[in-house]
Amino acid sequence: MVKNNYYFYVLECADGSFYGGYAADVQKRLAVHNSGKGAKYTRNRLPVKLIYYERYGTKSEAMRAEYKFKKLTRKEKEKFLREFWSREHTKELSKQ
Repeated sequence: MVKNNYYFYVLECADGSFYGGYAADVQKRLAVHNSGKGAKYTRNRLPVKLIYYERYGTKSEAMRAEYKFKKLTRKEKEKFLREFWSREHTKELSKQ
């Protein structure tokens, strides 16, 4: 079975809110959001910036990650993102 790359991503909107989505090409999707042609949620919260993404082998896996994120409370989303940033920072420090 050939696997494709699909991504679950999180954007931070200009109003400080988070938006989770999935895409095959994150950078292209980010450009669509910032052009005002993305999701209805992000259209009035521009600009948005990419703050997290994770690659999955199938579209359904990426969609499940998006669904799980969207069910979280604001505090749970912040915790999820803090843990990610903490792991990434630790990885960077270990490379030095």
